Amino acid sequence: MTKLANRIIIDDNICNGKPVLNGKRITVQSILEYLASGDSKENILKQFPSLVPEDIEACLKFAANILDRQYIIKEETA
Repeated sequence: MTKLANRIIIDDNICNGKPVLNGKRITVQSILEYLASGDSKENILKQFPSLVPEDIEACLKFAANILDRQYIIKEETA
């Protein structure tokens, strides 16, 4: 298990190894998808009563951290 930002963990045994909020089976991806579809932070907190505002902030910081890397696109070889 890898713990990131004190709120996000990656564990092969939880949600197929996707990043989740610590102690919850709520994926970072799910929270980001709710935000991307236009849901407010307040609405997400109502839908998931076990969340606190810092959980949503941690998801956003996690996504920003992932995107703050250099990527190389490799062409597929046949």
